[in-house]
Amino acid sequence: MGFEVIVDYKKSCKDIYLPKTEPSLITLPPIAYAAVKGTGDPNTSKAYKEALELLYGLLYTIKMSKRSDHSFAGYFDYVVPPLEGLWENGGELNDAIDKHQFVWVSMIRLPEFIDAQAFDQAVEMLHAKKPKLDVSKLFYKVYEEGLCVQCMHLGSYDDEPATLAKMNAYLEANGYCTDINETRWHHEIYLSDPRKCASDKLKTVIRHPIRSMKAE
Repeated sequence: MGFEVIVDYKKSCKDIYLPKTEPSLITLPPIAYAAVKGTGDPNTSKAYKEALELLYGLLYTIKMSKRSDHSFAGYFDYVVPPLEGLWENGGELNDAIDKHQFVWVSMIRLPEFIDAQAFDQAVEMLHAKKPKLDVSKLFYKVYEEGLCVQCMHLGSYDDEPATLAKMNAYLEANGYCTDINETRWHHEIYLSDPRKCASDKLKTVIRHPIRSMKAE
């Protein structure tokens, strides 16, 4: 009797989820996400807490659909991918930033068998299970980042400016610059649970969209 294959994107896509602690370039393909947009300090914002409840609720609803009569075509089992965040002003992190003014998109990668139609079906399933959740905040997002610089940040989120400075120095030395705009934002992937991990042990992938300076 064979073993069931469980997809773990952190293992199958190590270039995306496990970069080294030194900056490197990567070109990202289009990836589909479940997403929720909001504002406020993630440490205190009720909206941020609700976003996480929605995202994890949806991803586990999809995962556990194998035990119901509503499984999806092409279904395969998977490890729920890590939480990710796009931050409108994350590339300008410093002590003067008011975290209550943050604009963010929290998201989790969807398995490939979930397209826009299947996403809507999964949202309906979540609503049936947890009718008190405002599932209208969930949306399907295909994000194509293209050319980026990324780096593994070790430590507190408040210490990210040091890693960003290292990334910016790498870009300048190699003829690139950051290209954060209306559609390309500061991107973080959270590999550690801050509730269970000391702040100095946190692992966070930091990614910035970039462009070449050679043509300018």
